[in-house]
Amino acid sequence: MPETPTEPMTNSPRSVSDRTSSVGAFGLLSEPARRWVERQGWTSLRDVQERAIPAILAGGDVVVSARTAAGKTEAAFLPLLTKVEGDAAGFRIVCVSPLKALINDQANRLEGLAEACGHPLHRWHGDVSASAKRRARENPSGVVLITPESLEAILLRQGVHARPLFAGLQAVVVDELHAFIGTERGIHLQSLLTRVEAIAGRDRIDRIGLSATLGDMALAADCLRPGDGPSVRLVEGRDAGNVVKVQIRGYVRPTRVPEDAIASSRHAPGASPREDGSDPAFEAVVSDLGRILRGRTNLLFAGSRRNVEAYADALTTACGSAGVPNEFFAHHGNLSRAHREEVETRLRDDPRPSTAVATTTLELGIDIGDVAAVAQIGPGSSVSSLRQRLGRSGRRPGTSAELRIFVIEDEDGPAAHPIDRLKLGLIQSMATVDCMLGGWCEPPPAAGLHLSTLVHQTLALIVQTGGISAKAAWAILCGRGPFRSVDRVRYAALLRCMHEARSPLVEQAPGGQLMLGPGGERLASGHDFYAVFVTPEEYRVVHGGQTLGTLPLDRITLPGQTMIFVGRRWRVLEVDADARVILVEPTSAAMPPRFDGSAGPLHDHVVAEMRRILSGGDVPTYLDQTARSMLEGARHAYRELGLEAASVVEVGTGVVLVPWVGTRKLDTLAAALVAMQHKPAARRHFVEVDGCDTVRIRRTLARIAGGDHPSDAALASAVPSPAIAKYDGWLSPDLMRAVVISERLETASLRETASRVLASGTDHEPGDTPHRAGTET
Repeated sequence: MPETPTEPMTNSPRSVSDRTSSVGAFGLLSEPARRWVERQGWTSLRDVQERAIPAILAGGDVVVSARTAAGKTEAAFLPLLTKVEGDAAGFRIVCVSPLKALINDQANRLEGLAEACGHPLHRWHGDVSASAKRRARENPSGVVLITPESLEAILLRQGVHARPLFAGLQAVVVDELHAFIGTERGIHLQSLLTRVEAIAGRDRIDRIGLSATLGDMALAADCLRPGDGPSVRLVEGRDAGNVVKVQIRGYVRPTRVPEDAIASSRHAPGASPREDGSDPAFEAVVSDLGRILRGRTNLLFAGSRRNVEAYADALTTACGSAGVPNEFFAHHGNLSRAHREEVETRLRDDPRPSTAVATTTLELGIDIGDVAAVAQIGPGSSVSSLRQRLGRSGRRPGTSAELRIFVIEDEDGPAAHPIDRLKLGLIQSMATVDCMLGGWCEPPPAAGLHLSTLVHQTLALIVQTGGISAKAAWAILCGRGPFRSVDRVRYAALLRCMHEARSPLVEQAPGGQLMLGPGGERLASGHDFYAVFVTPEEYRVVHGGQTLGTLPLDRITLPGQTMIFVGRRWRVLEVDADARVILVEPTSAAMPPRFDGSAGPLHDHVVAEMRRILSGGDVPTYLDQTARSMLEGARHAYRELGLEAASVVEVGTGVVLVPWVGTRKLDTLAAALVAMQHKPAARRHFVEVDGCDTVRIRRTLARIAGGDHPSDAALASAVPSPAIAKYDGWLSPDLMRAVVISERLETASLRETASRVLASGTDHEPGDTPHRAGTET
């Protein structure tokens, strides 16, 4: 595989022994912390630790950023445990983590350090026993590792009595900060931290964010301290990465066959089988995966949960056919905790070779030890995700980080869509690799209005306080909290929506205090109220009295149906709707269950890199021979379709627009075309407009470029099914449109996108015959 060196280290850490009597980072730590470091056998602190320790000891908010396995956790807790002084009551350090599994992992990692420094460590999430939580609540001290939802539960259940728990709080650590940025859950966490400061009677409590490397650290700082990001110090570790070995392997999928043949055969998601029910491309990928990964410890990111089950099943079957022990194990969020932990433990502690076939569940910082290689099916969701995954490999000094991407593309044929000839899965894979090797990754998304989460936090604040004025609620949530883009007028409109609901969420007492209405009481008493994200009801899948995992209730599941789950094949015996249980037995033939796997939004920079690759001539050494042939064919199609000079291609009874912009800009263009009476469908990389020709679409685009385009409200109204957040259903149409405009569209880009498409066609003389896909040019 081709080797690509990562950026060199800019400064080498001094040895621990050299610093013992110095004023270096090690010398700044407390004696117990220094003794703990020495007991670990460390000969030096990592670069990120050298930089973070003095910054955190100085006080204030700090974002600590470094690659995976660079030692960020110790970079935060060594100085924080050094700073904790006195025996004040209450938790002294709160560490908020996005996953229960991460908390369990961090507890194992930090327990010895906390104990050495004389502080207890508590885990607090849904799987921790009530007795353990009660002991921590009755004698709060030391460090507590907690999820945002469990922190919300403490504030709601304890109310004003929660103050003693946080009165002595010295710092809050946000683990995996990048996982929270720009999300509903991230806004929820920001609001929770503001409420903790308020209940503790403090203006500010130090916040320490731990994050993988991000494209825009200023946005990470603003996520940690909304409205005051410039005050946050940024610490970026520059530990040298090991050599990176990269390969992209290409596979050609045969021409599609009739849908009735597809429906009656078992095949990988997105793969079309042959007439005999097999899919040679999928089988070739499975064969190569087995050959390349067998005998080592690896991670295979397969995309959706359905893909995970399909590939895990096929690889397990291949091991059985070869008469060798199985080395491949499924890992995704619908599997039982016991199964997931078993796979994680095997990766970390078992000397036997193992490959976890996973969704994004193993992308974050769960300790699974060092893996030999990271494999991925398709381009993945983002460059930042690719960097996070690659950080799992090559952790030991002197080893290489190894990345292999397996891309299946459709064979060119008469039934293929012309744009399919561009092999955009391959091209996107190449673009993300090139961006990663060039040191670029996506900046965090900018914050939107997040009114759904504001509905939730208003209800939560009422429950916590027992009643609060609208003015005080706005001051905590919007004035000091993360909803700063919501002014008093808009917040009043939100409260009216909540009051005027069929079953009012809020009511106002004669003294002006906000109280829960009947609808609000019903919501707040629900078991899922602590989370702001949608949690679908699920069935437990049970065999022989053992729970294998869960499946969403929105699926049609009938007795006699077959499925693949936990990498094995099962027949459904019984579906108990009341108990939400599916009883299954092993079987020898099955169709994969239908799990929806969504790809993340594409950034403008990645799309621009894709176009550069298609218009260029160099052939990267990381491509195998099939991928090179596919790249050559894609570049030929790019020229033949006229995309060097134009961004409009006539296809069938319509046109395809390829403006080479990211997902939000593409969706905004599609929304404008809907509002202007066209019939567009936004695909992953382009917009297809049915019942339209080049002349008509260029006329429409000229209007948009000239400013004669739908208003922001009309654009928002054109977005299908806009109510996707948990409490969007309680928003008025006006507020819902405001959410769509701020979070899902990029209306300011519309004129520029239309102008881009028009400008790309100016090489054609007026009256030229437009290019039509599938005809000779």
